[in-house]
Parts: sequence; C-alpha cells; structure tokens
Amino acid sequence: MRFLGISIFLILFTFAFANEDFNTHVVDRPLIVEFFENSEPHLKRTLHLECTSWRFAVEANNLSPWKIIPQECADYVRQYITGGAYKMEIDRVSTEAGAFAESMKLGEDGKDVWIFDVDETLLSNLPYYSQHGYGLEVFDSVEFDKWVEKGEAPAIGSSLKLYQDVMRLGFKVFLLTGRSERHRIVTVENLMNAGFQDWDKLILRGSEDHGKSATIYKSEKRNEMVEDGLRIAGNSGDQWSDLLGSSASIRSFKLPNPMYYIP
Repeated sequence: MRFLGISIFLILFTFAFANEDFNTHVVDRPLIVEFFENSEPHLKRTLHLECTSWRFAVEANNLSPWKIIPQECADYVRQYITGGAYKMEIDRVSTEAGAFAESMKLGEDGKDVWIFDVDETLLSNLPYYSQHGYGLEVFDSVEFDKWVEKGEAPAIGSSLKLYQDVMRLGFKVFLLTGRSERHRIVTVENLMNAGFQDWDKLILRGSEDHGKSATIYKSEKRNEMVEDGLRIAGNSGDQWSDLLGSSASIRSFKLPNPMYYIP
C-alpha cells in the first residue's frame, strides 16, 4: 500500500507540473555564465572611471606628491596619451591662452612678458616616455638626460602656434625650464630645430638652483623679472610648480600631464 501511495503521488506531481514553465522556478545555467561574462565590462567601466578620477585629481592638483602612475591605470594613461584626448586637451589650452593673449592691451614700454616652460609645454618627450610606460617607471634622471642630449624632442604643434602668436602680438618671451645649465646648447638647438625662434631669454637651472624645488626655483626667477620692471601677463606650463608661487602671471595656463609630477 505504501508503494502504491508513493506511485500515485509521483504521477499526480508530474501531471500537476506538466504544463508549467520550469524557467520560472529554476535559474538556468547560461544565466550564471552570462553573469560572469557581463561582469567584465562592468569592471572595465569601473576601472576607467577610477583612472579618470585619478587623472582629474592630478590636473586639479589635489593629489599628494606621487612618483609613478597607478599600476592599474597604465593602459588608461597610454590610451589617453595616444588616443587623441591628450592632444585635444593641449590644443584647448593653447586656444584659450591665445584668446587671452589677443585680448591683452600691451604697454608701449615692451615690458609685457609671456613665460613658457619647455618640457611637455613646448617640446614633447613622448618618444622617451613611450619607452618607459608613460610614467609607470620611477623617473631616472640619468636615462632622461641621455634623451635630452640627443636633442630630438619634437614640438607640440598647438604650443608652437601659441608661441608664434604671442611673439607676433609683441610680448617678450621668456623660457623658464628646470633643465640644467649644462644642457643649454642642446636645448637651444632642439628648440630652434623644432621651430621655436627669437625668444628673449632662456633660463635654466644654475649650480645655485640645484636642490631647490621647482616651485621655489621658478618663483625666484619670476621675482627677478618683476624686480626688473617686467609684467608677467601669461605663463604656460604642464606642472603646477611652473605656475604657483610668488610673482604669478595675470593668467596661468596648465597643460595636461598625467605621466609625472614635479613639486
């Protein structure tokens, strides 16, 4: 009797669910596979947002001093640099700086100055950084100096145009760089070969400047300009240390650079 009862129960159970859609009760295996497949794009989007947030903090000067880019953002930075966004943002900065220069009414005494940094502002070191992970490696001054001494850094196109426009408008042009005085000759040749001509002054670090932070060194050089009666109208640089400190310009223009930080 017990066996007969169990048999009847199984028959009734089968009949009761014969027309049911079991997909409403059971999680299909492909859904589990799909979950893991769909999680990868989600993780990539999250990483992209995290690295964009990091780069924004860099450009807004909100990060503590850093030596290398985050390991997980290596591909992001490379794609940003090589994919067109970096050039577009540099071009935007140069366009805005040019509009400001055009709007300025210069004095008749010839004492209005525009300051340019050199590396990653007028000249691009991407041929070097492309071989060093776009900032993924700790900066090696010896290796970088070897690159500088080749004198092969190309011009940043929109910066060259801004430079020429500023010259045409009648500004004095001062180049203020963190490069060492011992690199003067190769720097002059590199700049001239890249199309930069007729600047008024090229300032490099002398022996007395070594050991100073870039902010202090460049502030001191701007102080000297002001003491000489010059008016600093504009200043273009890729580091906040190019722009901050004493004797700041009327307008400063920060070019993007997520590859390295100079205090």
